[in-house]
Amino acid sequence: MKLTTAQALVRWILAQRSETLDGREVPLFPGVFAIFGHGNVLGLGTALEEHRGDIPVWRGHTEQGMALAAVGYAKATHRRQVGVVTSSIGPGALNMVTAAGVAHANRLPVLLLPGDTFTSRAPDPVLQQIEPFGDATATVNDAFRAVSRYFDRITRPEQLLSTLPQAARVLTDPAESGPVVLALPQDVQAETYDFPEELFAPVTHRPPRPRPDRRSVTEAAGVLRASKRPLLVLGGGVRYSGAGQRVLDFAERHGIPLVETTAGRTLVPHTHPLHAGPLGVTGSTSANVVAAQADVVLAVGTRLQDFTTASWTVFSPDVRLVALNAARFDAVKHGALSVVGDADAGLVDLGAQLESWRVDPSWTSRAAAERASWDAHVDSLRSGGSELPSYAQVVGVVNDLSAADDYVMTASGGLPGELIGGWRGSGSISMDVEYGFSCMGYELSGAWGAAIAHPGLVTTLLGDGSYLMLNSELFSAAFAGHPFVAVVCDNDGYAVIARLQEGQGGKPFNNFYADCTTSHASPPRVDFARHAESLGCLVFTASSAEDLRAAYAQAREAAVEERRPAVVVVKTRPSSWTEAGAWWEVGVPEHLAGRDEYERAKSGQVRYLRS
Repeated sequence: MKLTTAQALVRWILAQRSETLDGREVPLFPGVFAIFGHGNVLGLGTALEEHRGDIPVWRGHTEQGMALAAVGYAKATHRRQVGVVTSSIGPGALNMVTAAGVAHANRLPVLLLPGDTFTSRAPDPVLQQIEPFGDATATVNDAFRAVSRYFDRITRPEQLLSTLPQAARVLTDPAESGPVVLALPQDVQAETYDFPEELFAPVTHRPPRPRPDRRSVTEAAGVLRASKRPLLVLGGGVRYSGAGQRVLDFAERHGIPLVETTAGRTLVPHTHPLHAGPLGVTGSTSANVVAAQADVVLAVGTRLQDFTTASWTVFSPDVRLVALNAARFDAVKHGALSVVGDADAGLVDLGAQLESWRVDPSWTSRAAAERASWDAHVDSLRSGGSELPSYAQVVGVVNDLSAADDYVMTASGGLPGELIGGWRGSGSISMDVEYGFSCMGYELSGAWGAAIAHPGLVTTLLGDGSYLMLNSELFSAAFAGHPFVAVVCDNDGYAVIARLQEGQGGKPFNNFYADCTTSHASPPRVDFARHAESLGCLVFTASSAEDLRAAYAQAREAAVEERRPAVVVVKTRPSSWTEAGAWWEVGVPEHLAGRDEYERAKSGQVRYLRS
């Protein structure tokens, strides 16, 4: 078939299929987010227009926002579908690098198609070309290399024959999933080639379920049998494997308490008797207490980042770590006994070797007892009587009014700690806290992508700082007709960083508006309600917890009925937080008051857990 490079790429995209966790066949690439410029409008843009009835193309308003929407889409579909994002060259391409970092850190698949400069170099320097002085082959797209799982620059049409299968491999592989970047020089997009028809034959991608090596399973079973106080830590790999029920059955059969990481949040029903709560700095005291007493930790599908491990102070120095992970890169970290394989298949094999072994009931019962204490603490925070609601109260209102199939999101500032630590789920996978990269602005753009993908209502919670960082995709979602609810908590600045700054003995500086440089006696303030309304959103305001309850209930109904985002703006307390009692390592200068605590906590930090 004589096609341009761009036409062939679009036809291949249309031919790829995927299998969902419940066995349905769906398009692997369900849609394209696009901003066209001279680097992609006549090549890829023309090819997409020819198939406008076959695949939706959503127009965005920042390249970063579109790519973050694609990340949110991938998370909401449990990595079984992949958003495609295209930009022109230069600034449009570079705008997507941050989103590629988000996808890479969170192990989420996106297909990024930035335009690139002419391979012929005839018109050099073309508009938006940077011309690196020391390397004539480099373009701005080389900035993607550090944040790509797979990168290629297509300099000949026939290169698609070898690179497209590799792109599909990375996008659908549980161990390597992440961003794929195919840089497309604008002259090559328009070049033709006789492509074999077989390239466009439909293919259904089913992520593999590799079984772990038997010897590692036998060794892990021996470590568990010898334990007195084992603990299961559930990460995002459990979610993406569809192993939620499997891990519950495993825990119940052997009486092992469960805790969740950020990416594994809402895998376990909150009231399950084995659920000790979310782990780490933004987690719960209950989970952290149980983790400190565990003698063996079975970490399933998690890379155990610093917020989960309280910078490696949450576990006992004598603990033994067993890591079941599809990615060997993650399984071998921290001196773990590595069991490399799919979460679901690995738990089946491990359970077969443990047979009827069970933990002492006195340890099993610790989870419910500790979580009950944490629940009482959160209840007290939710019932605060201040005129301005706290973040805990905001989360409580949204939690109370959400349905079982709803989806809640956040990414940065103080809200991750409130949502991870305070949310009470029913066991359906209903949360996306982007805390691998903690990207301000993800909250709105990611919600747009999640709203396209998720059948239930999406609610995203964010602070005023994140709203101001990236809000243009509110209009994109409103224009396209994708409803969700955004709860904007206005506390007059970057409150959580001010908390970190002042909590370590630093002086208030450049975080709250009151501590920032200005020549105005009365500096301007943003009217978030009017701004959101100008972007096509429905708007509701609240000034108390009761007001918020009414406003959020109205916003939920209105968003669905009007098919556009509904924004709830609420003034919140700037210094009220849910504390899990865990330490997080940050660099504290010697002259600050927090240095003594830093050194004390640092002395208890575990660097390597193998016994």
